[in-house]
Amino acid sequence: MSHSKASTDFLRNAEHAKWHDETLWMIREKRDLASQKVPEWENLRTIASSIKEHVLSNLDHLLLEFEANATKNGIQVHWAKDAQEHNQIVLDILKKQSCAQVVKSKSILTEECHLNPFLEKNGIEVIDTDLGERIVQFLHQPPSHIVLPAIHLKKRDISELFHQKLQTEKGNEDPYYLTQAARTHLREKFLKAKVAITGVNFGIAETGEFVVCTNEGNADMGVHLADVHIACMGIEKLIPRRNDLGVFLRLLARSATGQAITNYTSHFRGPEKGKQIHLILVDNGRTEQLGREKFRNSLKCIRCGACMNTCPIYRRSGGFSYQSTVPGPIGSILSPGLDLKKYSSLPFASTLCGSCTDVCPVKINIHEQLYEWRQEITKANPNHAESLSMKLASGIFKSPLAYRISGILMRKLIKNLPDSLIYNPWNVWGKGRKLPETPQESFRNWYLNHRKNEQ
Repeated sequence: MSHSKASTDFLRNAEHAKWHDETLWMIREKRDLASQKVPEWENLRTIASSIKEHVLSNLDHLLLEFEANATKNGIQVHWAKDAQEHNQIVLDILKKQSCAQVVKSKSILTEECHLNPFLEKNGIEVIDTDLGERIVQFLHQPPSHIVLPAIHLKKRDISELFHQKLQTEKGNEDPYYLTQAARTHLREKFLKAKVAITGVNFGIAETGEFVVCTNEGNADMGVHLADVHIACMGIEKLIPRRNDLGVFLRLLARSATGQAITNYTSHFRGPEKGKQIHLILVDNGRTEQLGREKFRNSLKCIRCGACMNTCPIYRRSGGFSYQSTVPGPIGSILSPGLDLKKYSSLPFASTLCGSCTDVCPVKINIHEQLYEWRQEITKANPNHAESLSMKLASGIFKSPLAYRISGILMRKLIKNLPDSLIYNPWNVWGKGRKLPETPQESFRNWYLNHRKNEQ
């Protein structure tokens, strides 16, 4: 299904769509306020962008440095070329531990690899422990936002869901009450888990450590109670030095939610005595994207979600309309690199307004890449009817006489066209649009007449 068709489903509930739009814009406004309190904000963005550029240009060397230092620290490092290899590595580790249940926190990468359904098919229960992720897991839905996975749901939706799943009081929508119910439910899962899975926000090549940023502390809870920690990391998440971390920590939370910093910034350098840390470095199309000169900058992404919060299309169409792990503008330039045919509609789900680029903390030229992907998709899947119409339009615009004649004809034609021809189920263009009132004369004629009158 194309993005336009999927977004139509979302927009059927106009009241909910309006609420979704306003809620995300509120978060965008919080980001603006937080960034304005940092005088050197733009300098930080420039520095962060240059650091990530250095990483992408030296990724091979930095990955080997990171692996060597992590191994010295006692971390067991694994390499996965794709999602299938990543999932198999996780499964093998769980089997060695005779583990039938695992707790997981903060990992977009595991969503990208579809780890949950893979493990469940192999008889292993996966418990997402972050509140938003647990909510969408109950609903058998993927996250609709990479930072706010349940942003598409209202309090009453969650209240009804928790009543069904956790036997909470029916109709009680108090956030504190619902959160406490979730905590009580998850506490038992934490205590029983032998293995915990987390994502990775930053891997530091210099020291071999990795950093996980959370607001709820569930990653720490899972990791410290479990005997085995499996960390899943995309290879682009590297930064060269620990000193570089301060730049990104000042940008990440402010860009994501308007916070000064996440509540928990956890450093993992090596396992505790008697415990294990497994770090899986995942490619899954990243080196291929790195080789695309026009699109390599997309790998700078630190997954803050700022581009989604500001995007007029995302806000009004919802995350599920993108049908990809990472929705919104950044997903629209990452996903076509994985499957051009499947995600061919996403780069067109944009106004090219540039707001995504303006808020990106690492200065990814998102709107320019959206435009470039449109060119690539058009070349790969040419629309002959569109091509013919563009050639016809080009011929008209090149000839002043043809332009004037076509203008006269179109003004008369549009004025007399019946509404049923323009606004009907078969005319997609007419669904969300209304033609303006046809002018009596062209601008050129109006201009010439006014000049005569002035003289």
